[in-house]
Amino acid sequence: MPVTLRDVSVIAGVSLSTVSHVINRTRVVSDAARERVEAAIRQTGYTPNSLARSLKTAVTRTIGLAIGDIRNPYFTDVVQSLEESARERGYALLLSDSGDNPQREMNTLRVLVERRVDGLILAPANPGRAALEFLQQHGVPLVQIDRIADPAWDYVVAGNMAATRQMVRHLCDIGHQRIAMLAGLAELSSTRERIAGFRRGLHDGGRSEEPGLIVSAGSRSEPARVATRGLMQGAHRPTALVAGNNLMALGAMRALRELGLRVPRDVALVAFDDFEWADLFDPRLTTIAQPCRDIGETAVRLLLERIHAPDLPPRHVRLPAVMQHRDSCGCHQEPLP
Repeated sequence: MPVTLRDVSVIAGVSLSTVSHVINRTRVVSDAARERVEAAIRQTGYTPNSLARSLKTAVTRTIGLAIGDIRNPYFTDVVQSLEESARERGYALLLSDSGDNPQREMNTLRVLVERRVDGLILAPANPGRAALEFLQQHGVPLVQIDRIADPAWDYVVAGNMAATRQMVRHLCDIGHQRIAMLAGLAELSSTRERIAGFRRGLHDGGRSEEPGLIVSAGSRSEPARVATRGLMQGAHRPTALVAGNNLMALGAMRALRELGLRVPRDVALVAFDDFEWADLFDPRLTTIAQPCRDIGETAVRLLLERIHAPDLPPRHVRLPAVMQHRDSCGCHQEPLP
């Protein structure tokens, strides 16, 4: 016969309610009682019937997560932090990939809502408003990450504009006159903020924005490769490239290699989004590092607060991104003429 909650309580020598509080983390229990309950669970092999509990309490202790592209190392790092933070609080994470496609995003959200998740963390696809309306209709608590589709909802994002501004100003300070940007999907708030930071950095450095030097690269590697070839084969090619994310940086690197151009001798290359092997490239890649762990931890905390207090006003969190100064910007070589 299956082990029951009562069996655990008898072996642990505590009440049924104490066992329930230990399992569900719904009330503080003394260390001694908790240890006896946990020992009894290990001894009996008891497994909570989460389905029955969710039907009874309307709580599943699951969080849905929909992100734009799981292949992106940035999202991989954020997912790891989200999963760890959720698990520490007794929640499981259900992950899905929207591919930054609005229809796919809607299908994903329908599945997660049907699974009765307690709340959702979403990196909205462009433009994302239909998804938020759907969640509002179903009363699902939500925290936006990475992008902002609607400031009426909670969000946790990086300081996109300030970090990009700092990076572009650095390129100006070391002598670059013609700086180009590979921009992401135009509909995303993160893209708009990084473009704004790019323009402010040019202004800070006493540079004028030249026509054709902000090009769309779709937030993906292959469009960035094509865009980079176009920029670098033009009559007045830039001396520095700013990639709007790490995938576009990889596409730019492929294009430069195909053209026989070396970084940073022929062109500097910097990127928003750090990744684990950025300092293994030759030259080491100068990047902007987003606070992935803090983004994940903060998003989970805000979501659980929202679940327990639905009427809280919207919370908006911007976490600082940090420039990782390496070699690909070119400041370690001879000054530019």
